[in-house]
Amino acid sequence: MEAAGDGRREAALGALAVLPDEVLCAVVDLLPPADIGLLACVSSVMYILCNEEPLWMSKCLSIGGPLEYKGSWKKTTLSRLGLCSENDENWHKPRQFDGFSSLYLYRRWYRCFTSLSSFSFDDGHVERKEDLPLDQFRSQYDGNGPVLLTKLAETWPARTKWTLQQLTKDFGEVAFRISQRSPQKITMKLKDYVSYMELQHDEDPLYIFDDKFGESAPALLEDYSIPHLFQEDFFDILDYDQRPAFRWFIIGPERSDRPLKGGPGAAVEPTVCNRKVPGSSPSLCTLCRKGFALQIPFPRPRTVREAYSTGWALYPPGRVPGGVTVHVNDEDGDVDIETPTSLQAILMCHLQWWLDIYPHLPEHEKPLECTQLPGETIFVPSGWWHCVLNLETTVAVTQNFVNQSNFQHVCLDMAPGHRHKGVCRAGLLAVPGNSVKDNENHPSVPMSGWNHPDMSRKEKRFKGSESLRTSNSINHCSAFEFSGVQESLENQEFSYDIGFLSQFLEKERDHYSSIWSPTNSLGQREAREWLRRLWFLKPELRELVWKGACLAINVDKWYSCLEEICTCHSLPLPTEDEKLPVGTGSNPVFIVSGNVIKIYAEGGLAYSVHGLGTELEFYDLLQKNGSPLINHIPEIIASGFLEYEDDIYRTVPWDGKGMPDVLLKHYPLEVSYANSCFPLGLWSKQRFGTSSSRDVSNRPIWPYMVTRKCKGDIFARIRDVLSKTDILPLASSLGVQMRNIHLLPLPHMENVPKSGNSDVKDCDDATVLPEWQQLVSTLNRRMKNAKKHLANWGNSVPQVLIEKAEGYLPPNMDFLIKFVKDDGHLVHPLPSWIHSDIMDDNILIEGITESSSSSNSKGSYEADPEKMNAIHIIDFSDLSIGDPLCDIIPLHLDVFRGDTDLLKEFLRSYQLPLLRGDSNTDIYKSVQHSKFSRASYRAMCYCILHEDNVLAAIFSLWKELRAATSWEEIENFVWGELNRYQESCTP
Repeated sequence: MEAAGDGRREAALGALAVLPDEVLCAVVDLLPPADIGLLACVSSVMYILCNEEPLWMSKCLSIGGPLEYKGSWKKTTLSRLGLCSENDENWHKPRQFDGFSSLYLYRRWYRCFTSLSSFSFDDGHVERKEDLPLDQFRSQYDGNGPVLLTKLAETWPARTKWTLQQLTKDFGEVAFRISQRSPQKITMKLKDYVSYMELQHDEDPLYIFDDKFGESAPALLEDYSIPHLFQEDFFDILDYDQRPAFRWFIIGPERSDRPLKGGPGAAVEPTVCNRKVPGSSPSLCTLCRKGFALQIPFPRPRTVREAYSTGWALYPPGRVPGGVTVHVNDEDGDVDIETPTSLQAILMCHLQWWLDIYPHLPEHEKPLECTQLPGETIFVPSGWWHCVLNLETTVAVTQNFVNQSNFQHVCLDMAPGHRHKGVCRAGLLAVPGNSVKDNENHPSVPMSGWNHPDMSRKEKRFKGSESLRTSNSINHCSAFEFSGVQESLENQEFSYDIGFLSQFLEKERDHYSSIWSPTNSLGQREAREWLRRLWFLKPELRELVWKGACLAINVDKWYSCLEEICTCHSLPLPTEDEKLPVGTGSNPVFIVSGNVIKIYAEGGLAYSVHGLGTELEFYDLLQKNGSPLINHIPEIIASGFLEYEDDIYRTVPWDGKGMPDVLLKHYPLEVSYANSCFPLGLWSKQRFGTSSSRDVSNRPIWPYMVTRKCKGDIFARIRDVLSKTDILPLASSLGVQMRNIHLLPLPHMENVPKSGNSDVKDCDDATVLPEWQQLVSTLNRRMKNAKKHLANWGNSVPQVLIEKAEGYLPPNMDFLIKFVKDDGHLVHPLPSWIHSDIMDDNILIEGITESSSSSNSKGSYEADPEKMNAIHIIDFSDLSIGDPLCDIIPLHLDVFRGDTDLLKEFLRSYQLPLLRGDSNTDIYKSVQHSKFSRASYRAMCYCILHEDNVLAAIFSLWKELRAATSWEEIENFVWGELNRYQESCTP
């Protein structure tokens, strides 16, 4: 029996009564809805804890997808799960219990119902200007400090059209993206969101924060224009689908907020309707962070914001807000922040920081504060942490941009490594125990009192980070160790000057091919393309672009290598137009006077050396066998190694035969390879594995190759202007050339150890031929961790399919390439040379001419079908051996984009069986009813276990397949044509 009165809590909870209410709420939040319902029946106090609206809000948002609010989060959740009836009267019968009080729950209730109408903060430190001339803005504010501009948006139609009533009338049926409170994408129709705003009493209300509003509601783009101060944007040269998210449409009720942000770019936000107050939550956002509610500061593209009555709190670069603990991920430099304890960090909403922490901050730790009024625009410079709290219902638009002032900061933020990002975002708190170089020549951030925290703040950061680092609730990122920082940084000042920040770059890291943070504003390939476009489209800014490219991709180092190679082989030195790498691959490639110079930087030294060695052996075999493929690949002019010693680059030519002394100094090999013609060719590569190493730190030696530039255009650049009829000849020609690749005989295995790679231990069947061992062992290893392997691709693979993967895959991957003849003997089909990277950017086609008469910005192209079969295939550094299907997969998904007609045309010209043995009849006849004999099954298995996220491409091409409930459905839909082709190849 439960006791009433003061004893209700202890009697209702039993032994759990020793836990505070916030811990109990956190534990309940771990349970699924059905278990929460059962737990609510245990006792009166459990009933109270299990019916808290924040709990059910969390459960509801974890579902993702379209959302319609039903008046309470519990009802909304159960309705979405199909667990309640619309007319269930039990919703209207809340239960009352006396004798129980909770300060924790009361505070949360208070935050849900408190009004911010009396809040208004303007300390005068953020200046207000009606407008500014561009030169004055750049000299006084751009890159220096925030400013409120009162008349930039006066002529916007949005000033009168963006009322909730009019917006609901015009766009009520349009679904907008909602602020991310879970990994799931959440959308609401505008009419449903407005209804939610009127009904809700959430302590942390949802708000619309949609970066795709220009696609779902393009008419909104006509209601505002970019103010004259912010029109320079270096990302404008990218196509819309290439550039990172840069503009957001925002609607939020009172108490809604956007967390503390800051980044390499600047931000501008104009207000259309209402008011915001400083101090939402101590969370940050950077240019490289997209789609997360809690993020961090660092060079970020500038943003222009327009909103109603909105409060802002701002901290300058390097200044960590009060009450915040910083964690820097020592893998990619991303910064996570938490409030003083890990548990409070989970439970504390943004408004709580403003109500509970802000009032107790010393004056020197408080932010700059301003209230943005309707129609005003606030400019937030790069690197400034800023948080926003709506004082009343707000409609806003915000836009980021990159200009001359913050371009280098954006490039620095994209560079791999963690130290420089930590310093940019968390200031000198992020510096390990080493002192930094003298920075007398670098100006510190204005407001000298904010340049470095006092000792007490350092101690708080250290304690906070240590407690969080050991908490199970924290993501797997390690905090910087701050011991010893006090002494080493005692006389140092933080500076947001690019010269000061760039000294923290990790010089030993190869920026070109090191793994970049997945949350960077641009991917590695896209960033290289962006820099090259800037180089050609903004020639007046080449000095600035060069500086940015040096920060992001170490272009100065690769250019020095390029000059040495040109000098060694008597090639013309690069012109001004030829100084930046071309293409989007993982290795620096330059085009100089019709020659292509490729420097092998990807992976560790062993990976790149074997890439060159295998490519040279492949070319040699083509010549010896008289393969017609030789006319469709680049002509090799020179190859060798670049050695860096005593600050000097030296070139050592090498044709792949024998072991040069310069290589032995850095990469000793076993003596057994000494007598091999190509000691670092295919079999050596198979023995040491084909996957690139994550060890991409700078090294003193790089392989290189010089080839003649092939004629034609990269298919990836012109495919969108070609019709399907234009591409059919390409598919046919690819069939012929892939046939030539797959028919090329493998080199002899003489004098080469058959198995030295430890990976082959995963190959359980000793009868597997040595040629197949590397592939089988790699696939077996991934198969044993199939769920984990697929989970690595995040939401791109439906969970129902992840659960069924192990049952779909074979018990051992050699089942896919081992067949039984009628007499019971094993048949091992022969593996083939595999290109491994036959994508649309590795194919050049002739027969395309551009017409200059077209007004189309992309140009007008005409295709000559008779010349379209003149193609070239490039980039053979990933050559390996295996199943020919491994080449057909990228062809179908990337080059043909899933078009079955193009696949049929390819196969019509290809004319080879998909596995070759002594007798094709024997291979297919006895297993015609086995799934292992189906080409579609093999292809699907390779897709599931592929090193890259091939499945994302499948679900992107055929979105309807996300509703599939079995792998067989996907197999038949995507790869069924291979079975029909296989049957036609069987005598």
